[in-house]
Amino acid sequence: MAHPVATEPKPSAPLTLHGLSVEGVDRCVHCGLCLAYCPTFSELGTEMDSPRGRIFLVKSLAEGRIQLTDSTAEHLDLCLGCRACETVCPSGVPYGQLIEAARAEIERQRPGPPLRRLFRWMNFSLLLAHPRMLRLAAAGLRVYQVSGLRTLLRASGLLRLLPASLRHWEPLLPELPSAADRAPLPEVTPARGARRARVGLLTGCIQQVAFGPQNRATARVLARNGAEVVAPRAQACCGALHAHAGEHATALDLARRTIEAFERADVEAVIVNTSGCGAHMKAYGLLLAGDATWRDRAARFASRVRDVSEFLAEQPLRGPLAPVERTVTYHDPCHVVHGQKIRTQPRALLAQVPGLRVVELKEADWCCGSAGTYNLTQPEMATRLQERKIAHVQATGADAVVTANPGCIIQIAQGLAAKGSPVQVLHIVEILDQAYGGD
Repeated sequence: MAHPVATEPKPSAPLTLHGLSVEGVDRCVHCGLCLAYCPTFSELGTEMDSPRGRIFLVKSLAEGRIQLTDSTAEHLDLCLGCRACETVCPSGVPYGQLIEAARAEIERQRPGPPLRRLFRWMNFSLLLAHPRMLRLAAAGLRVYQVSGLRTLLRASGLLRLLPASLRHWEPLLPELPSAADRAPLPEVTPARGARRARVGLLTGCIQQVAFGPQNRATARVLARNGAEVVAPRAQACCGALHAHAGEHATALDLARRTIEAFERADVEAVIVNTSGCGAHMKAYGLLLAGDATWRDRAARFASRVRDVSEFLAEQPLRGPLAPVERTVTYHDPCHVVHGQKIRTQPRALLAQVPGLRVVELKEADWCCGSAGTYNLTQPEMATRLQERKIAHVQATGADAVVTANPGCIIQIAQGLAAKGSPVQVLHIVEILDQAYGGD
């Protein structure tokens, strides 16, 4: 009698969405420790609006057990991508990687009506990916803001005729600086004193046109601390917003362009003063892991990326530092504290500024509702989180909020302005630059 021959079970295919690995879903043990740290679950109390619930949805989609229905897409889209769940997860679930794969799959299956596709093309493919087009759009927005046209439109009530989403977006437009401040930085800013390092500076897309003075302050502070600062003219957007929004192919292209630009600059480190960009660039090795040509280059590049606070805190600040007599509080941008695990360094830098009093902010590491483009796509939840953040800021009695991300600055400043509050919102490099006597 013949006996059946034992055969090895066939290995199951790797779990993917949009061709991107979501194998990390199997690390989730459903312990629920993430629930108390998820802003959307805290506000809504529904399981599918928690990290654990969304991990279940991602796994079910990848295994083909459910379809991408309206309800499933809504629960996934409502995620901020703040990655607070990663900070507390005992199993190391790579949640940020999972939600980006899910967003890419949503865009593949459900790109939406023609108007939505046109809007995304204009923003992600035309403006953010091409610095000259973005500078042109910024010039037009600057005219709108300083010519009196904005004041006229607001006073006339014509803005009320816009669709609800556009009415919400208009107050979130940042106050653009002058043309001189929007201009590219000098390609090289020499180190002052003994040279510590030759570093590259990501000037960014939105950062350069909306927060050019912060880039200039960053270069000055780095130079005062012995860094020769190179701002390559060939750089463009790093692709972070594209990756977060499911525009995976464009994110890959922009990552390659960014790597090339800084490789040619021959720098020892790449400094970033925008938290979402820094977290994304530190993950270039993972992003391009499937590309044999770029895999090693991307990993080497990612290992050299440093947040500006992370870099400056490696050594005591060089003096002299003038007193900055004011009371401030510090808001942790999600992609600094959760994405890059940087928590103590910004506070250590502020502690070195004479005269500066720093008071703690309740829920300092909770998302303010900006989350890249989240405050544009999910205005209701973004407003709820904004109001929660503003209440905590006002309770501190501080005269300024210090943070390290342009999206947070826009979101918190808009929320304070809506309350009629005089509290300023500043990037940490602006405080340091003031201590050095900068502009």
